[in-house]
This record gives sequence, structure tokens and C-alpha cells, in this order.
Amino acid sequence: MSFLFGSRSSKTFKPKKNIPEGSHQYELLKHAEATLGSGNLRMAVMLPEGEDLNEWVAVNTVDFFNQINMLYGTITDFCTEESCPVMSAGPKYEYHWADGTNIKKPIKCSAPKYIDYLMTWVQDQLDDETLFPSKIGVPFPKNFMSVAKTILKRLFRVYAHIYHQHFDPVIQLQEEAHLNTSFKHFIFFVQLQGSQHL
Repeated sequence: MSFLFGSRSSKTFKPKKNIPEGSHQYELLKHAEATLGSGNLRMAVMLPEGEDLNEWVAVNTVDFFNQINMLYGTITDFCTEESCPVMSAGPKYEYHWADGTNIKKPIKCSAPKYIDYLMTWVQDQLDDETLFPSKIGVPFPKNFMSVAKTILKRLFRVYAHIYHQHFDPVIQLQEEAHLNTSFKHFIFFVQLQGSQHL
């Protein structure tokens, strides 16, 4: 399944990854959203007392995927094969794609192609019940934190690309406050979890 269904002109993106309403993960998401609404991002990233760390990381990983999917979706007119022939965040940071399954050796590709590969790969991970179980009582795999860390590392690259290559269009679209808040939330989450668990 491709990140974009059909041609780039269709402007159709991956559907938002939904967490089933009524599930414990849904309650964790609502807790995170309520905490975010308080304006204190440092509090929003803290594991709620008594909650499972794996579930907390899973819920936040899904949320960051949805946020980045939406943010990137707003600038696709500016991120084309022509304008971004290489996935990069400036001259010192060029990203090549490999997923270890379909593409084993890293390949150089355009930013839109890289992001298409990435978002499809992440969606496949999120949809895999053996990696991201959605049912209560189903354990997370032993390598879950490693998988989550890889997903978050790769999602960071989309933020980096947007900031370096497309910040002017973000300003034109008056989305910089949303992008900045999303990125700050992402960084606080990764730093806190990284210092403790990831």
C-alpha cells in the first residue's frame, strides 16, 4: 500500500491511524490530549502514574505519526520530485531509504518518495498486531522499544526536512505555530523517554 493513493495530484493521504474508542489506549490518548491542553508540554509527555510504559509509547507513536502525516500533507505541493530530488535536511544530512525487508540496501531517493516509503512502512508497523497490540492483555513484543525508537527516529527526519526545506511555505500557510508545538512535543517526548527507556 502506498502512502499516496494514485497520483500526487489526488492529494489523498494515509488515513489517520485510529485507536479504538473505549479501549485503554483510547483513554491514554484522551489523557495525553487533556494534558496537552494545559499548555505544559513537559507534563504531557510524562508517563501517567500506574500506566504501562509500552502502551504510553505506542499511543504517543501513533499520535506523532498522525500529526506528521497531517503536517506533511499540507506542504506536498511544495515537496516534489523536482524541488526535493534528495531526502535531506540541509547539505550535511541526506537520508537514504531501507526497510530491511523490501529494500535491504539503502537507496537514494527524492523526499516525496522517501516520505512515501516511510509513512507506508510506519503504517504497516502500527497495523501489525504483533508489534502494536490493540487488545487488552495482549503483550507487547520484547523488541517493542527498539521498534518504537526506529519509528520515532525516522519520523524525526520528516520534521527536519519540513523545517529545512519547506519552512517558508509553512509560514505562508500560517502553520508554524502548529508545526513548532508538534515538534516541541515530539522532542520533549523523545528526550524524556530516551533518558529513561527508549
